[in-house]
Amino acid sequence: MRVVLQRCRTASVSVDGQVVGAIGTGLVALVGIGHSDDEALVDAVADKTAALRIFSDDVGKMNRSVVDVDGDVLVISQFTLLADCRRGRRPAFTDAAPPDQASRLVDRYAERLRQTGMQAPTGIFGADMQVQLINDGPVTIVLP
Repeated sequence: MRVVLQRCRTASVSVDGQVVGAIGTGLVALVGIGHSDDEALVDAVADKTAALRIFSDDVGKMNRSVVDVDGDVLVISQFTLLADCRRGRRPAFTDAAPPDQASRLVDRYAERLRQTGMQAPTGIFGADMQVQLINDGPVTIVLP
């Protein structure tokens, strides 16, 4: 599993020109699922996402989580995060999980985030999505 988190002031995802998910302050989570990933790993990474202290406190130190700032997480499935570019010029995606497994685990990641009380809208799995965001910082973190 690979998750790229981008701290944002606002973000949205559109499919066919229609916004299907949007947040204000929070995180955009680009989520790639691999063959060997399971529910326990997804839960642990979601918990880490919710608790990661990457928002500024009153004195400007990264000391607050997305939960602490009453933020949300926009969850976008992105199998290309598992690309293997070591050989040749065309990425191989053989490390990415099959669609049924990946879809189920991305949904589980979003649901685990919702259990903290935040919103966790998603894109549409397998769709051609357009993601817009205003980066805050910018702050970008790769998990796990």
